[in-house]
Formats: sequence, C-alpha cells, structure tokens
Amino acid sequence: MADHEVVEAKSSWIWGWLSWSGSSLTMLRAAEKKILSCLKTAYRGWYVDIGPVVGPADKIWTISLNEESSKTPIVLLHGLGAGVALWCLNLDTLASQRPVYAIDLLGFGRSSRPVFSNEAQKAEEQLVRSVEEWRREMQLKNFVLLGHSMGGFLAASYAMQYPDRVKHLILADPWGFSERPPDALARAHVPFWVKAIAFAVQPFNPLWAVRIAGPFGQWLIEKTRPDIVKKFAPVLRDDTALISQYIHQCNAQTPSGESAFHAMMQGFGWAKNPIVKRMDKLSEDIPITLLYGSRSWVDNTAGEIIKQHRSSSYVNVQVITGAGHHVYADKSEIFNKHVLEACALSDSIPHLTSSNLRSYPKFINDQEIDITLSDGMLGTEKTEREPNLNTSGSTKI
Repeated sequence: MADHEVVEAKSSWIWGWLSWSGSSLTMLRAAEKKILSCLKTAYRGWYVDIGPVVGPADKIWTISLNEESSKTPIVLLHGLGAGVALWCLNLDTLASQRPVYAIDLLGFGRSSRPVFSNEAQKAEEQLVRSVEEWRREMQLKNFVLLGHSMGGFLAASYAMQYPDRVKHLILADPWGFSERPPDALARAHVPFWVKAIAFAVQPFNPLWAVRIAGPFGQWLIEKTRPDIVKKFAPVLRDDTALISQYIHQCNAQTPSGESAFHAMMQGFGWAKNPIVKRMDKLSEDIPITLLYGSRSWVDNTAGEIIKQHRSSSYVNVQVITGAGHHVYADKSEIFNKHVLEACALSDSIPHLTSSNLRSYPKFINDQEIDITLSDGMLGTEKTEREPNLNTSGSTKI
C-alpha cells in the first residue's frame, strides 16, 4: 500500500497554501530510514491496521527489534513532534535484552493523521484507545511501557485504563503530571511582550511556526534548537542534519496529533487533566520508574508526590545529572542502563513493592546487566521491507 494512503486529513485552503513547504511522506520515510541505518540490530517496519479508532481506517507505523526474544517486550511512546527514529540512541541497547517495539503515535510521524476531538478528555481517550487497539492487533499480552514527555502522559493514562497489560511503567521526563500553578507566568518573570505574544498565539497548534516557515522549516529547527541536533552526533557523525530534516518532515505534515495535544494542554507546559490528580486510578500493583533530566523544564516534583501517595508501591525516581528534557538522548547510556535495570527487576520479581527499592542497587549489581550488544547482533543487516498486501489487513513494509 502506498504511504499516502494512510493519511487521513481534511483539506482546507490554508493547508493548500502551505503545501509549498517541501514536505512529503516520501521524504519523511527517507529521513527515517537514513537515521535508522545507524542501528547494528536488524529491525523491521510495517503498518498495523487498527481500524476506525478516530478516522475510518487508522494505521500505526511500527518498528520492531529482537522479536524472537522470549522476554517481556518493551513498547516506546515518543513525545510531541517526534517519531520512532529519535529512539536511535536507545534501540540497540534495549533490543540486546528483549523485544522492542516503537510506534509513531496516531496523528504523528508516518501514522494516520485523522481529525481528533477538540475536547481534552476525549482527545486523550482517542489516543489511548489507539494504543490499545495496536496492542490487540499485535497480540501482546503484557509489556513494559516507556513514554517520553507527552508519551509519558499517554503511557500513564493507558496504564490506568488497562492495568493488566502494563508490567512496568517507565516515564521519561513526563509532561502533564503536575498541576499548573495559579501564578505560573508571574513566577517565571516573563516580560509583558512575551506574555502578549503567548496570548496571541494560543489558538494555534504548538509547532505552527515550522509549517508557516515552509521550505525554511528545517533551517528554523536548526537555528532555534541546535542542541537537539547535537545530541545525535555520536551515531550520525557528520550527518546530524538528518535529525532536523526528520523533525521538520514529522511536523510539516497535517498537524493531526498536534491538534490533539493542543486540546489536552493548558499553556503548553501543563495538561488540563494532570496525572497527579488521578493517580488513585492507577493500580498499586504497577511498578513505576521515573527518569528526569536535572536541566529539564519539566517539574520533577510530581515524582516525589507520586512516591508519597503510593507509599506501598514500587516508585523509583531518578534525576539524571546533566540531562535536559530529552533525557533519552542527552545521557543515553545512563538512561538505557536505568531502563534495562527496571526491566530486569520486573522480570525477576513478579510483584514489586516499595520494599524492593531498598534492595534495588544490590539486585542490579548482582544481575550484572550487559548493556553492550551480543555478538550475534553486531553487523546484522537492517531491513525495511517493501510494501505488500497481506490477508490480515495490515500493510507490511
């Protein structure tokens, strides 16, 4: 099936006027493929047909690694404006231990882009349901669920609704957990002119500037966020422009999932329905690992609040020194180590409680987790299969 057949979006004269942006799903696919070519582990990518969740025929772009492993798989949910390729610093290490699945959330990346509800609770439910329908199609009984930023918000919401499916909840600098302080802008010492601009652009989606910049969108990303590009230099070396190209292509498309985020957010930094206000809905049996960046703009006090309210449950809060909001990329080796440790702990102790926190360091040392790739994975050919139709209704690529 051709890539363009999975895009569900209403046309408008505004979108037509912005079609000069030099973006296409073909260019997005090419950028993703080049980034993932740095992997040493074989991977496959394909569309999973989840049916009419939001649009008439929604599809989730999925990549997987080490599916042959018998261990509990880990599922990765990206943040706002991202996609599967931005996990490139983590995939090899995580796949050295267990199956790994990374998806482009519905409305993002290469997945379908339907029209979401503009009501916060409904938009959240639609996104969570799309993850569950994906799980059903994949026939995964349970898994470790890792979400970054907005993906962490959705991962927590998913765990509340489908507790039997989540073996361990790993939240990487999650967005939307804390309540918005009533004097947020005043405390931030924001100049009046910045407040005026912020108020004026409230009706717009968060990444509107990337699209309005047209073919200069990639340049805009490189100039305004050079730090993001530099994070991936260790694996992409001299070709780091691929990251800004990929982010541009992800966000120059119809802002479907971005509109859902806009419906859920309150002043960008907070959610209208913050997670801390409903943590009582999350099963006490689900262990939680929170990984924050010490230099992130995200309020990490929510981690301690969660720990206090779940005194008998396993809640491990780690603040990674020197990392910002993109903690998975800023300090990828430390991040990967924490994730593997959380997974190994859940593998060995079926029902984690707060008492297991005291033995956490010793347990991990005893396990001697190897975060390097096994010899059998090195040099393995990376694959992205050509499109073909199959009888199950999913498109394999």
